Amino acid sequence: QRVLLLVASDVDALCACKILQALFQCDHVQYTLVPVSGWQELETAFLEHKDQFKYFVLINCGANVDLLEILQPEEDTFFFVCDSHRPINVVNVYNDTQVKLLVKQDDDLDVPAYDDIFRDEEDEEEDSESESEGSEPLEKRRRFEEEVIERTMRRRQRREWEARRREILFDYEQYEYHGTSSAMVMFDLAWIMSKDLNDMLWWAIVGLTDQWVQDKITQMKYVTDIGILQRHVSRHNHRNEDEENSLSIDCMRIAFEYDLRLALYQHWSLYESLCNTSYTSASLKLWSVQGQKRLQEFLADMGLPLKQVKQKFNSMDMSLKENLREMIEESANKFGMKDLRVQTFSIHFGFKNKFSASDIVYATTSLMENIEKEGPETTNFIKALDSLSRGNLDKLHQGLDLAKKQLRAIQQTVASCICTNLVISQGPFLYCSLMEGTPDVKLFSKPVSLCLLSKYLLKSFVCSTKNKRCKLLPLVMAAPMDVEQGTVIMVGIPPETESSDKKNFFGRAFEKAAESTSSRTLHNHFELSIIELKTEDRSKFLDALISLLS
Repeated sequence: QRVLLLVASDVDALCACKILQALFQCDHVQYTLVPVSGWQELETAFLEHKDQFKYFVLINCGANVDLLEILQPEEDTFFFVCDSHRPINVVNVYNDTQVKLLVKQDDDLDVPAYDDIFRDEEDEEEDSESESEGSEPLEKRRRFEEEVIERTMRRRQRREWEARRREILFDYEQYEYHGTSSAMVMFDLAWIMSKDLNDMLWWAIVGLTDQWVQDKITQMKYVTDIGILQRHVSRHNHRNEDEENSLSIDCMRIAFEYDLRLALYQHWSLYESLCNTSYTSASLKLWSVQGQKRLQEFLADMGLPLKQVKQKFNSMDMSLKENLREMIEESANKFGMKDLRVQTFSIHFGFKNKFSASDIVYATTSLMENIEKEGPETTNFIKALDSLSRGNLDKLHQGLDLAKKQLRAIQQTVASCICTNLVISQGPFLYCSLMEGTPDVKLFSKPVSLCLLSKYLLKSFVCSTKNKRCKLLPLVMAAPMDVEQGTVIMVGIPPETESSDKKNFFGRAFEKAAESTSSRTLHNHFELSIIELKTEDRSKFLDALISLLS
């Protein structure tokens, strides 16, 4: 039986896909891979292939809507869904014939009880013809009255049940959030089958790191999952250092480490990385003259000469690199950056290639959303997928170069939005809209890049504003999508607070606002909090959103 793999366009999905491909190769399972970037492509792919395939595997798509309703499949079609989007649609949870969900056992799904949301259609109108003909008229009438009362009671109970059902479902579906990374779930599967390899483990690590970089999970969840993976890492990578082959070219070693939270710094200069990492740039307020001054003070405090900081990290003096992390952390604490250290993993190929998990995430994301080469959408997907394989270092380096461009573009856009006061408070949320003709605006028509930009912008805005109320607000960000068709892409981001649970209510709010104003919107993304909207409808849509959330 051949299997159709439908894979969403995010790094976690790519990693889960790599693990599954490796497992399929072990067992000689034939499959066809189709990248899907949204609901429309998913439906099209299903319609095109439904006659040849009976088994469909959906990675990072399909859990949060009623699949059978959307795709209308035949009885003998089966869907295996591995998707980190939560909440999972209740029909998918309780359909145990055609929809099989792959979830980790300890994932708390909080699904409402079956009896609270489904009800067997009982015979509402019971036959009242059963009376015996010869009984007294008086008795007949009494029995009729009893039946009327009983029926009324039943209807009332039914109405109450339906009201409660609406309430329960509203509570359950109100917030969108993310469960365990799909790559981790796939790795778990491989481990249970005793087919887990070091490569698969690395992909699981990259999948988790993607959730962290994209800010989809809480710090608590990240640290817990790192702990789970750490046990696997020590199981797979405990070679004795003095073995002959411990540094042979084909050898691959994964190591746990406390690394600096600086984007791509080992493949860039320390200076560029400090300037283009959202955490340091927001903490030091680098968009202002004052902030640039603080950066110089920060570097002076570490005692690092500018000449060293501005050259490639690889070419820095060994003597400085020895205890660089300690030096940076010590100074960072004085400058109020207490979370500069992060638990992560790095990978070594042979002698000289060392990458940290976040390097891979940035590189793969930018290959996937590359806007430079025009071609079929799928070429970017295939390139990004290839860059995750060990043999394709040239693709990975190409991705790293693209990622630096992207991070620079994001940082410059953030700076210009803050310096020109483009972030406005709309009451219940902050709003920022990028104009056509802004530099790099084309990059931000892509969902992952737009989300990264929005998160960086909100972090920076919270650091720059004096207004206490604004610090607690979520952000809605809009960017031009397609100029000819006159559409914008819009994303909603939850508030940037220490205790944030990363739950996002914008998905439902966008749907309601669009409904109530009959705005022409397209809810095509697997993330419900990203929509496309006709430019003319933007103002009425925003007005509806403001009154809805006020």
